[in-house]
Amino acid sequence: MAKLLYVGTYGTDDPTRATFPFLMAKGAIDAGHETAVTLMGESTYLMRDGVPEQILGVGIAPLKELMDFIIDKGVPITI
Repeated sequence: MAKLLYVGTYGTDDPTRATFPFLMAKGAIDAGHETAVTLMGESTYLMRDGVPEQILGVGIAPLKELMDFIIDKGVPITI
């Protein structure tokens, strides 16, 4: 099992890229790896109340769904 850190730097101006750290972390968890997510710069706005519900990237799961999965699995999210 690997320990993986996913770093997000994109915010609401690019919903697809903003969702990638959470999508990759979910995939790693599903594969049995230990993960963490760090948000920097513009991506920190994703943690504000009501914002995840508004983020829907192209061709991927909604951010709120991925964040709920990550939080339910106890993955640390640092900002």
